[in-house]
Amino acid sequence: MLLYLFFKIYKRDTMSDYKEHRENEIFTKVLKAGRRTYFFDVRETKAGDYYLTITESKKNFGENGEASFEKHKIYLYKEDFRGFSEMFNESVDFIFNEKGEDVISEKHDKDYKNRSFTMENDDEN
Repeated sequence: MLLYLFFKIYKRDTMSDYKEHRENEIFTKVLKAGRRTYFFDVRETKAGDYYLTITESKKNFGENGEASFEKHKIYLYKEDFRGFSEMFNESVDFIFNEKGEDVISEKHDKDYKNRSFTMENDDEN
């Protein structure tokens, strides 16, 4: 069966979404990564089987300073776990082999400030 990936973007959770989300949740792990938080939730289908929901949540601030959360979800079902895991691991290995494990972008540095600069050419002297 094909891997089912559903991406949904939410600006806010309503109370009913929160209640429904918690009712069929079996197991949860949370990974905080800067502005992003990843949720790994094992849930139960109506038939009693389990599936995995991976949610990326990013905190954003509007012009009025009000916080909102942008969410992206992936739903993974048991029949797709092995294939997904293999492709995920191959992709991570490829990135680490090609670029190493160090983060290249200075935007990920906690002291990063948006800087502008001018490059000088030595040939213009």
